[in-house]
Amino acid sequence: MYFDYQVWGDDEKQVMTIMLQFRQGDAEGKAIALKEPAKVEVDKRQLQADSTKLSGVYYEYETTVDSFAGKHTILLKSNSGKSYSEKFEFHPFRIISNWPDTVHRKGLTLQFEGLDEEDYIRIIALDTLFRSNGINEVDTLKDGKMVLTTQQLKSLGSGPVRIEFYKEQEKPVKDGTTAGGYLLVTYAVKKDFILAD
Repeated sequence: MYFDYQVWGDDEKQVMTIMLQFRQGDAEGKAIALKEPAKVEVDKRQLQADSTKLSGVYYEYETTVDSFAGKHTILLKSNSGKSYSEKFEFHPFRIISNWPDTVHRKGLTLQFEGLDEEDYIRIIALDTLFRSNGINEVDTLKDGKMVLTTQQLKSLGSGPVRIEFYKEQEKPVKDGTTAGGYLLVTYAVKKDFILAD
């Protein structure tokens, strides 16, 4: 059984979603339901199975971003009585510098809070008229600082822009079956602005 653990949320909706799936064989395998007495818990909360045609069987719950900050444990208790425990931490981040309604192409320095001393953020930006390919790249932040450069802003058309900053943590599960598994935690900060020359 392959463990497929995904956690995601953003500052806009202020909701974190935890979705766990157990697949036959590998990452491409069919999602299967646990048969009693097997069960899965997140922070001692037992999750119930649900399913859709598209995703198959899954175990999910939602909570607020603020209440989810901190340490977490996913615990699978199998039919054989063996337990598999996966621990992880989640810390939301935010932009603490003033966010202008209008951004000029000369560049913009941003200060973030809640990131590591050196961290990596994916930037995705599109002008809402889709006049360009926009920005889709990973940037390195030191001490929470990032600069949106003139060159990056030139890749966007003038007018309304939506920009999203994603922190993605993906790692193999530490305590799994021989099939393995992975845990993906994603959090996004989203902003809108007018881009002007």
